[in-house]
Amino acid sequence: MKRSKSLKAADKKVDRKKYYSVKEAIALMTSLSTLKFDATAEVHFTLGIDPRHADQQIRSNLNLPNGTGKKVKIVVFCEDDQVKAAKASGAIEAGNADLIDKIAKGWTDFDTAVSTPGLMKSLAKVARVLGPKGLMPNPKAGTVTNDVEKTVKELMGGRIELRNDKQGIVHSIFGKLSFGEAKLAENLEIMIKTIQDIKPLGQKGPYIKNISISSSMGTGIKVAVI
Repeated sequence: MKRSKSLKAADKKVDRKKYYSVKEAIALMTSLSTLKFDATAEVHFTLGIDPRHADQQIRSNLNLPNGTGKKVKIVVFCEDDQVKAAKASGAIEAGNADLIDKIAKGWTDFDTAVSTPGLMKSLAKVARVLGPKGLMPNPKAGTVTNDVEKTVKELMGGRIELRNDKQGIVHSIFGKLSFGEAKLAENLEIMIKTIQDIKPLGQKGPYIKNISISSSMGTGIKVAVI
């Protein structure tokens, strides 16, 4: 894959051997972005976990104090008397049988799905559609709840899920460059602390091996563990 001249130039300004403080890394990341749109701040945690073991999985929710800056499309599977409240809270679609049928036909133009406990059995019909896309509501992710109004508002406000991939890496975002350095630093510091706090009991050896941040299509910058 060819690298643009601007990305090559940015690479030269990053010391690959240095682990920057949160504030230093964010200041550098911001200064290196040359995109004309509001770039997203991305973070990647390489962890010393063994994803093959159930007791070493990372899965937790985090409310970023300054949000993510991303507009989230949410659907809610709920009883009829909760549909109005779910939509008023920000859900783009809410319902039960009709919504499930719509998804069964292939519609998945949303980022997150929330469900009441009573509708979970009905979702078996679309499990093969939602599952592979990571859209299936899950109690551990906090997306199975009776209080759909509160959950939708939290998701709209910047609640994110931290979850490792098959390589033991947690990929996430922590805002937009337009937030400014102070708000981005606050978001990232809380995310790092959360990752530290949810260290699996079964994990042995070094836990956080590497933290790297970058802006959209930007160069990676290593961050020192707080």
